[in-house]
Amino acid sequence: MSNYIPTLRKEYRERIVPALQEHFGYKSVMQVPKLQKIVINQGLGRYSTSDKKIIEVAQDELTAITGQKAVVTYSKKDISNFKLRKGMPIGMMVTLRHDRMYEFLERLVRVVIPRIRDFRGLNSKLDGRGNYTLGVDEQIIFPEINIDSINKILGMNITFVTTAETDEEGYQLLKEFGLPFKNEANK
Repeated sequence: MSNYIPTLRKEYRERIVPALQEHFGYKSVMQVPKLQKIVINQGLGRYSTSDKKIIEVAQDELTAITGQKAVVTYSKKDISNFKLRKGMPIGMMVTLRHDRMYEFLERLVRVVIPRIRDFRGLNSKLDGRGNYTLGVDEQIIFPEINIDSINKILGMNITFVTTAETDEEGYQLLKEFGLPFKNEANK
């Protein structure tokens, strides 16, 4: 098991680094941006206050999707309009790094995104620092989820954190990893 290297990690070293070096003219391999982590965040919204069982179900689903135990996130303050008290569970999150990050990205690009109905490409708007957040409307696009056992459709945000200095570098890195961005004239 110790000799195992995920396919995308190997591809990053052998194909993506030289391609980015050529595209941006980096003098050193250390200048090439890399993917630091992937953060998956799932807000439970109004369901978290009304149904306690949904928290356990959402945690199990996110754990199955990522292969790493999901952590419950709690509210930081009281909001009376939402019937929310400080310390109540409001969502789930998982931070993936290293091999698990590459394995998740490979499944996302090669299995999950092709399963999205009427898919026309991802929006190519990055955050200004080379990071990208992808919003997923339904957790049922992941093959790990059994559609028959679903009682609530929940969405999630998947954030790709890179070491890129600019949006152009981050965009090119994620595109090389295989994220299917929409073709836009300005990129």
